[in-house]
Amino acid sequence: MVLSRLDLLAAAPNVGGLMALCEENYGALLRLAPALPGLHGRLRSQPEGRAELLLTMVEQSPYTSTLRLTHLLPAAGASGQHPAGQQPSRPPHSEPDALLRAYHDAEQVEVLSLRQTVLPILSHYERPALAAKWRANLFVSKWLGYCLREGHGFPSSASATLAGEPLELLSSP
Repeated sequence: MVLSRLDLLAAAPNVGGLMALCEENYGALLRLAPALPGLHGRLRSQPEGRAELLLTMVEQSPYTSTLRLTHLLPAAGASGQHPAGQQPSRPPHSEPDALLRAYHDAEQVEVLSLRQTVLPILSHYERPALAAKWRANLFVSKWLGYCLREGHGFPSSASATLAGEPLELLSSP
């Protein structure tokens, strides 16, 4: 069942609506990363001219995947263009930054933590109140839709994992 965005925004949070939203998020996450149940390591997606999206597999089990999904945005004041061989003076800013658990048997995505400050929807994750879960999942729903519209996607092979120094992501609150 796919809910319209207007229905989601107008509806008062309830358990059934939250479950439907978690199902919708699972479907969007699988469109973004079709091989999610078998992925390992860190993968990146960066369509030309777009901000980098990083998917880090935290844990895989037969029925669940725990992952961190974050956009790596240029640091404030840093331009996207750098002379060959030179790195930006500031590391990229990782936001939004979400820790998610995908339940493959139930086809649901749970937001374990969410950090984003750009939009006023949610500045930090409050647990476990229904309204807070609703806002977090609604934000993730909109973000996943945005990522798909921007052309992001993760390959199904581990050969696409990132090499080099580990990136420091925002810590969970």
